[in-house]
Amino acid sequence: MTYTCNKCADRGLVVQNGVAEPCSCIKMRVINNKIKAARIPPKFTQYTFDQFALHFYSPTKIDPVKKISYRDSAAITVQAAKDFVRSYLKDPHTQGLLLTGPVGSGKTFLACCIANALLARNTTLLFVVVPDLLDQIKATYDTHKQNPMTESELLDTAREVPLLVLDDLGAHNYTDWTRNKIFSIINYRLNYLLPTVITSNINLEDLEEYLGERTTSRIFQMCRPYRLLVDIDIRVQLVKSGR
Repeated sequence: MTYTCNKCADRGLVVQNGVAEPCSCIKMRVINNKIKAARIPPKFTQYTFDQFALHFYSPTKIDPVKKISYRDSAAITVQAAKDFVRSYLKDPHTQGLLLTGPVGSGKTFLACCIANALLARNTTLLFVVVPDLLDQIKATYDTHKQNPMTESELLDTAREVPLLVLDDLGAHNYTDWTRNKIFSIINYRLNYLLPTVITSNINLEDLEEYLGERTTSRIFQMCRPYRLLVDIDIRVQLVKSGR
């Protein structure tokens, strides 16, 4: 018979000096289960802060808002992400983050670095791609399909999870229906002091145009904004370099 764990033969216990102790595989199983529950796409589960490369960000191009280089702005943003991990481990009601920037500027990568660092510390969180969530909610309206979750269950999960990563709150065509669903999530999390990490390609000054005044106001109350800027989409740079 082949065992998953060679230390405990999948029993979950090892005996050392005559004393039975939980095997280290138990902790890994718990973490792996949390990773699955977090719904982070498999491609993103290995992203770490050590892999975040500042050389993709220009040391000479200047952020017109902050008046600092793209690279300095990225360095500040990465540090803020690391600080968030430390703060969350001390206080699960710490303030969240809003990571903005154009497509391919590393926002999702950095959000996954945060999520993976916290999952390694046994944190419960949920990674949600906003357009996918909205599609899942709409799918619950189709009475001809059997859906694993109701609209209420989908929204409640995003509202109540201890830490939520809302990825790609982008410049889509927002209807009143869309705005109301996003508002219900953001407003609940603000009221119950539940941190949220948001990535968006919408400029800060344009958020209200897309999301409405109510949601935008609450995002600024609950999240500290940071921006990542690049000359060329990082994914395009990686393809050109053959990586």
